[in-house]
Amino acid sequence: MLRTIGRRLLLLIPTLFGLTVLLFFWVRALPGGPAAALLGERATPEAIERINEAYGFNRPLPEQYLTWLGKLVQGDFGNSIETRRPVLEEFTNRFPATLELSVLALILAVGIGIPLGYWAARNHGRLFDHLSVGLSLLGITVPVFFLAFMLKWLFAVQLGWLPTTGRQDRSVDATHVTGFYMLDGFLTGEFDASWNAFIHLLLPAIALATIPLAIIVRITRASVLEVVNADYVRTGRAKGVSQPLIRNRFVLRNAMLPVVTTIGLQAGLLVSGAVLTETVFAFPGIGAFLANAIFARDFPVLQGFVLFIAVAYALINLLVDISYSFIDPRVRIQ
Repeated sequence: MLRTIGRRLLLLIPTLFGLTVLLFFWVRALPGGPAAALLGERATPEAIERINEAYGFNRPLPEQYLTWLGKLVQGDFGNSIETRRPVLEEFTNRFPATLELSVLALILAVGIGIPLGYWAARNHGRLFDHLSVGLSLLGITVPVFFLAFMLKWLFAVQLGWLPTTGRQDRSVDATHVTGFYMLDGFLTGEFDASWNAFIHLLLPAIALATIPLAIIVRITRASVLEVVNADYVRTGRAKGVSQPLIRNRFVLRNAMLPVVTTIGLQAGLLVSGAVLTETVFAFPGIGAFLANAIFARDFPVLQGFVLFIAVAYALINLLVDISYSFIDPRVRIQ
């Protein structure tokens, strides 16, 4: 297992290296160069020359790349053009909000999706199965931003049950220790602050969880239906094995491999999908910050975000591979 983890971590190095090359030349391939793209309508020859001089865009490309790569290795992602602050500092300040939102969305998607998909398979061809398939299809087709607007309009504006924006009410006197507002409330004993942070998370988490939930329902249903008809399940029934044992050890455990793979992929997508959700709810996370960076053409921020997503995907896939060995003993033996 340790050799597998070490091998995967070593494979991450050339992957990230190739990504840095693509990112570097993507920015330099913009029409008129990064300086002209950054300045937009203000791109006079004098202004372009000043930007090229300030950011080193007038130096040879290999020299620019090596300089940029050397700073990345040292943890220097550059400064945001919009805020003038280090990109790493901006991400560190906003990452807890996005992670808190993504974790709650993933809990909702997994906690509802797996049982719903399993019971849809158990009731194959019946009304519950048809409703589950129909609702999951609806969840996949409805755009996230549209659902976010509808949830906000109904539950926040019309009914007034939940807040519309932010992570916490300004009137809440909360002590922030880790940057994770719900966790901070538990650590400091300020449970009212944790509850206030939770109700602020609820609507954006539901909107963000909709597509992963629908996909997990469909994958779980299909996987369970495939395993239920397997030879070893029929053999277990013929030998008189109890139904709970067949359900838990024979069916669910073997059906979980494709479901775990799907969960791993969706976990990575949640962070990137948070852009629209955080924008609609004015949630101060990485997504909202990235949306502003796109409109402002803040390329250091965009490059840092792409690298962050790549590392997150690689680590999540590593965790998925490790989980295979616990779910299926055959993988552990191999």
